[in-house]
Amino acid sequence: MKNILITGIGGDIAQAVATLVREARPGARIVGSDVHEQHAGRLFADECAILPPARDTGYANALKALVASREIDLSIPVTEAELAVMAQALGNPPAVRWVSPGPRVVAAGIDKLATAQAVSALGLPVPWTRAAGDGPPPQYPCVLKPRFGSGSRNIFVVDNADEAGWLARKYPDAVFQELLEPADAEVTCAVYRTRDGRVATLQLLRRLAGGLTGWARVIRDEAVEGMCAAIARGLDLAGSMNVQLRITAAGPRVFEINPRFSSTVAMRHRLGFTDVAWTLDELDGRTVNPAPVPVGRTVVRVQGSAILE
Repeated sequence: MKNILITGIGGDIAQAVATLVREARPGARIVGSDVHEQHAGRLFADECAILPPARDTGYANALKALVASREIDLSIPVTEAELAVMAQALGNPPAVRWVSPGPRVVAAGIDKLATAQAVSALGLPVPWTRAAGDGPPPQYPCVLKPRFGSGSRNIFVVDNADEAGWLARKYPDAVFQELLEPADAEVTCAVYRTRDGRVATLQLLRRLAGGLTGWARVIRDEAVEGMCAAIARGLDLAGSMNVQLRITAAGPRVFEINPRFSSTVAMRHRLGFTDVAWTLDELDGRTVNPAPVPVGRTVVRVQGSAILE
């Protein structure tokens, strides 16, 4: 691979992925794209380009033109909006190879109602989940969250029918979901399935800071391990995804699937779960052998700043 496109380069995930790609393929030229240029992407990519938003009618042609003009060998979409349209945007056959966890994972991951339905269809227990427009939640307290997208914005604990009605009117595209407890038992799981069907999982008991994983410790829960493996095989995962869950008194319950490299991608790489490098190696026809990360290892997120000339 000589030229690699990483989308969403203005965000922390794409910048982390670019850093790891640079380590794994130091000879590659990295082109970053985003919808504007007011970001730090040029510190991580050799060149930055502007693309329209993924839902814009001009996105497909702009993407193909960028791929052709920069002779891109591989595209790594990092935003969920782009993942949702990438296959159609690149055409069939695609204009360039691109990193995808597979269509079933993408479909289940970009829509939180579809997440619950897909996991339930595999015979696994899930928190009850209902579209906000389908009526009031069956019990309180519960959670209201955006149906599409990721992150911790616009997530509310709903205590009664008055709050539920007001929030449903304000956020009609949201979902009500069972409130999973305890809050300090939230686990983010990096899951990788190799080309020959082996599944590796890294379980991180985490504490959020500013909506992102700020602190995490490696754990190993057999029920979590089995659930992640069942989802990976059941949805025909190809490569990497991220599963978020809480370990409740009744067992683990998945509340979100990220069908892309997640915000812990650099943290887990430092622990030895190097899924960006594994992805590149498998695309190059190499066999990868993920090894377990020792339980108890702890990792934290660090921040920095830079001056742009």
